[in-house]
Amino acid sequence: MKKLVALAALAATLSASAWAGPKTVTLSVPGMTCAACPIAVKKALSRVAGVHKAEVSYEKREAVVTFDDARTSAEALTRATANAGYPSTVKQ
Repeated sequence: MKKLVALAALAATLSASAWAGPKTVTLSVPGMTCAACPIAVKKALSRVAGVHKAEVSYEKREAVVTFDDARTSAEALTRATANAGYPSTVKQ
């Protein structure tokens, strides 16, 4: 029984990255002032390691990003948009 528990604990520890998975976050990007701005925002988000998909809407002034939370975070995404000149915040 002890071996089984130890094996289960070891397997859980080694597969911790298996618990991580795709997450989706919506970012508010109010600084987009023209129809070309979403191109720059999408490019900045797409360059972040772990981003699977980025959809940017000029009309809504937001970006919906799907990413691997084992490789990046919402903070890294907002930092990427800010570095591109478009500060953003996570929408709740």
